[in-house]
Amino acid sequence: MAAIDYNGSPTGSGRETVRVQERQRPSGPAAAVAVLRRNRLLGELTDAEMDELLGLGRMQRFDNQAPVFAKGEPGDCLFAILKGQIGIHTSSPDGKTMMLNILDAGDVLGEIAIIDGRERTAGAIALRPSELFRIDRADFLPFLERHPRLAIRMMQVLCERLRWVSENIEDAIFLDVPRRLAKRLLLLADAYGQPLPAGGLRITEPISQEGLANMLGVTREMVNKSLKALKTSKAIAYAKGFIIITDLSILRDIAEDAPHS
Repeated sequence: MAAIDYNGSPTGSGRETVRVQERQRPSGPAAAVAVLRRNRLLGELTDAEMDELLGLGRMQRFDNQAPVFAKGEPGDCLFAILKGQIGIHTSSPDGKTMMLNILDAGDVLGEIAIIDGRERTAGAIALRPSELFRIDRADFLPFLERHPRLAIRMMQVLCERLRWVSENIEDAIFLDVPRRLAKRLLLLADAYGQPLPAGGLRITEPISQEGLANMLGVTREMVNKSLKALKTSKAIAYAKGFIIITDLSILRDIAEDAPHS
């Protein structure tokens, strides 16, 4: 799934009971490298550069539902996900929450924070037991200075993040809930879709109606109504709690606001 920057890092804010830090290189560095190689930012490092990078970081492990960092905390590090899954969310002063993104092994979060060091613009929570590789800003900036090619690549990745954010803002302003839901389901199918022998795609990540509502910033009732319409149109189905995309063309037509039979 496409990632977006979230400007944040954990601080000593009373959450030490769910954070386990080990100030050494990750156990199984070959396994860590294999995961980091999948990342668009870090995957192009040479073997020597990757080994140098591993020497700068340390592991942090988070239990299921443990906070990784909160909105407003200092942005003093970058995280690479080695295992597990991280949800990125934001909230309003009145307590309303919106899930911005779901990140998996190989994704990186905190790219902007590592550059400007300002406050996190969103929070992060472990959606399952997770293992993250943390690199502090004080160590990463000198690494960038030594390897300008990575700095150029980082600018490209951040531009992609900005375009992604702009597109999501436009969707929230101009698209109705059925179209936004169709686009989100297409993204989930791209990230988690598993082809079925009988046809269609099974979204292997269990997503509740409340979860979809949080992703879209709407009520669960609105999502429920739109899902029922998609099911009636034979675009989706359900099997053992998982969403099955039965007709991608219908979803694409709805997402693009095109007529379909």
